[in-house]
Amino acid sequence: MLELLARADSLAWHQRLARLLRASAAADFPLQLDRCLRELVPYDTVLVNAYRGRRRPLLIHDDYPPQRRVQGIERYLSEAYLLDPFFTAVSEGLDQGAHRLHELAPDRFEASDYYQRYYRDLGLHDEVVFFTRVDPEVVIAVSLGFGTQSPPLTRRATQALRHLAPLVEVLLADYWKWQGGQFQQRLEEQEPVEAAFASFGAGVLTAREQDIVRLLLAGHSTKSAARELDISDGTVKVHRKHLYQRLAVSSQSQLFRLFLDHVALVSRQRG
Repeated sequence: MLELLARADSLAWHQRLARLLRASAAADFPLQLDRCLRELVPYDTVLVNAYRGRRRPLLIHDDYPPQRRVQGIERYLSEAYLLDPFFTAVSEGLDQGAHRLHELAPDRFEASDYYQRYYRDLGLHDEVVFFTRVDPEVVIAVSLGFGTQSPPLTRRATQALRHLAPLVEVLLADYWKWQGGQFQQRLEEQEPVEAAFASFGAGVLTAREQDIVRLLLAGHSTKSAARELDISDGTVKVHRKHLYQRLAVSSQSQLFRLFLDHVALVSRQRG
């Protein structure tokens, strides 16, 4: 440990950390954190969101250029987050640590229309997210996106980010202590789109078929959906055949588009 701290590059890194510590209470802390992390591990994109329950995420910081905002920001915040494995993980109680996309995503996630529409279209193929519970009801997620403009995410880089997670959690908690008040009202105003998810297929599909729709759209295979619902693979296949017939679709891509149209309609009605 002493040898590690005595190295010249260690001094430079600790000086950067010291600047970051001094900035933790400032309004531009997310930007400062972004710059510090980018010096350690190059990545393409960053999103810092606050999550409260299953309400729409509240954007705190990002680096998307104007020409990519509709695809990378607006689409995610208005509809896509419902199928995001990281959002699902937060909803299920995950609130600390640095986690890689493949660790939390369903087994067929990369074959899902959500992955194609959101990750592939943005040129992203991997993601690491820091989670921090900053309030009994609020979790901040710092999402680092890796794609065509950044080097491949190595095991060494992933491990370095994991080791930084405890420090990032403390810094984000301090940031929220001083700056969280400005976001509280906006978080209150973020309506949940969960109602749109819950009502998709209502009156046409059975409750079990609605459950299966959710899992299929999120990227679960037949086997994974069966495991989640504690039913057989064959039962899932039968339900999938029936729900396709009842919704008049013939593929998962058509099912995905129908779902997005429903979410957009419900959002307009609530607005």
